[in-house]
Amino acid sequence: MDNEFRKLPSVEAVASDKGLQDYYRVFPRDVVVGAVRKFIAEFKKDIQEGKSAPDRDYIVIKVSEYLSILGSPGPRRVINATGIILHTNLGRAPLSGETIAAMERVSLGYSDLEFNLENGTRGSRQVHIENLLCQVTGAEAGLVVNNNAAAVLLALTALAKRKEVIVSRGQAVEIGGGFRIPDVMRQSGAKLVEVGTTNITNLDDYEQAINSRTVGLLRVHSSNFKIIGFTGEVSLPEMVALAKQKGLMVFDDLGSGCLIDTSVFGLAPEPVVQESVAAGANLIFFSGDKLLGGPQAGVIIGDKILVDKLKKHPLARAVRIDKNRLAGFAATLLHYLKGEALEKIPVWRMIAAGLKGIEVRANRWAEASGGQAQVIDGESMVGGGSLPGGTLPTKLLAFNSEGRGKGALPVQALAVSLRRQEIPVIGRISGNRLLLDPRSVLPEEDEIVIRAIQNSIKGN
Repeated sequence: MDNEFRKLPSVEAVASDKGLQDYYRVFPRDVVVGAVRKFIAEFKKDIQEGKSAPDRDYIVIKVSEYLSILGSPGPRRVINATGIILHTNLGRAPLSGETIAAMERVSLGYSDLEFNLENGTRGSRQVHIENLLCQVTGAEAGLVVNNNAAAVLLALTALAKRKEVIVSRGQAVEIGGGFRIPDVMRQSGAKLVEVGTTNITNLDDYEQAINSRTVGLLRVHSSNFKIIGFTGEVSLPEMVALAKQKGLMVFDDLGSGCLIDTSVFGLAPEPVVQESVAAGANLIFFSGDKLLGGPQAGVIIGDKILVDKLKKHPLARAVRIDKNRLAGFAATLLHYLKGEALEKIPVWRMIAAGLKGIEVRANRWAEASGGQAQVIDGESMVGGGSLPGGTLPTKLLAFNSEGRGKGALPVQALAVSLRRQEIPVIGRISGNRLLLDPRSVLPEEDEIVIRAIQNSIKGN
């Protein structure tokens, strides 16, 4: 082991290597030297665990990789050609030009975020969004926070702490990333009372669980899975009627926050926010960055008396939305108010895109491949915890492992090459084929995809 430690180069020897000299023009010396110390310390630990000492060239490579990443902070822009419109790993909803412009404007200098321009006194950031929310959804009042989990947490903390909230056992779901509705509720101090079975819950199940500690009934939309077969659940109007009879509140967690009827596009119906308002739910929660098509946000709408309580709760400050996303969310809502969501919001542009137009674009991509790919029929998914199992017909550009000519890259290598472009292009591999789907790519991004395809093929 002592011999391995002696093989390890000194910090100064690595820091003075010619392979790192360019980084001294980018970072202060102590940053570069600090990176060298960091890796040498890690390699010393490796040696203590019985591993061999790396040579200086290897350490220089590792330090160089680290500094390159440090100097180019992400996330990076990528092209989503996977065919999954709301791809959680790729940032969910892309934003409209107007939304991006609104976020840029508020970032360029100071703003009236919490300042009343009329009387010169302190104001509330919620005034910039509440009227829009109410106009679009029909709700009495509204509040925007950081994300949907925060919205549910705030409401239950403020209104149900040390009390009981009843939910169907089939709706006590995991929402992704290991986050579960029961865990979120537990953090609020509310007690979750599950009723019914996984596949069937009746109105009597709710009624029998109500006691003096019960404050509300909770409906959670199972947005990322579907139970089929012998099933049954209580409708929201039925829950509202029971709650009114018992003097309770109804909380409706819609998840993806859809404002447009998805069945028009041949998709399964997704709960529409306006319908929950009309049904009489006291508080409704949904996301801003899924089917709504805006920046990350959590929305609470409903009875004014309850929303006002949430605004005054101390937790509201901890989960409040920042100025950039507030401005962007307002711009996104304005698209709905103007009736231009299908033309302006990228998510809805993709969902509404016609198959013929997609085929024309796919054929242009195929031409760029020089005959190494063909256009085939396929299916796109909405994704992002929305419309589980719902697909849209599409045309795919398919690269096959076989039959692509001598010297052609294997599809795995081609996928890597596309990801290494200046603007990475992300496809999906199915069996022995690499598939690129134009539906999840905006038409104005086609030239980027075409250049990436050509560069990747030429890079053989």
